[in-house]
Amino acid sequence: MAVVKQLSENSCPKQHIFATYHDPDGPKSEALRALMFVLLLLDADDPSSVKESAKKVGSLLGNNGLNLLVNNAAIVANGTIQTSSVEDMKNTFNTNVIGPLLIIREYLPYLQMAAKASGIPGMSSNKAAVINISTVAGSMTRMLVQPIPNVAIWSEQGFNMLTVLAAEELKADEILCMALHPGWVKTELVEGMLLVIGSLTKKQHGGFMNYTGETVTW
Repeated sequence: MAVVKQLSENSCPKQHIFATYHDPDGPKSEALRALMFVLLLLDADDPSSVKESAKKVGSLLGNNGLNLLVNNAAIVANGTIQTSSVEDMKNTFNTNVIGPLLIIREYLPYLQMAAKASGIPGMSSNKAAVINISTVAGSMTRMLVQPIPNVAIWSEQGFNMLTVLAAEELKADEILCMALHPGWVKTELVEGMLLVIGSLTKKQHGGFMNYTGETVTW
């Protein structure tokens, strides 16, 4: 919510900002309606919902395409190896890994359109970019030092691997792709996160950073 609010305050009037929600009756959906220019229903667990949202966005973009796609959907199922249910594990993986994969796939044509239309050489967040909002808990390096007693955290590591693979695949289209740990998403941290996103170049493609701009180890 804080990210959406900050973007709506800083946006150029000629730009479209799209916010998505999965629960039309939820309290956050009502708050989004008061902030956003374009609000779309998108359930990361529902491929048809993802496809439909992409079509709606495409119909509003025109020939300039989509400059920035932020994947922010995530759930956490608490449990250990002994206590986690199969259903919880499936739901977590579907939302945290498969959902973002489908979103990238469906929105890719509009990102490609933006990259071609920009006239900007190389890679940057002002040209075309995919930002996957991750967490330091998804760092294998940190997990080996200080394990988290939650078996579902492997889905975040899967999400990070998706980022690496997507970055490799999107390189040919000059679409920047990276993972970003936002910290606790309060206003001051959101400002830092948006500054990081705004400064991204080819050097950060395929990388993992936090909201201060520091590199996070995979």
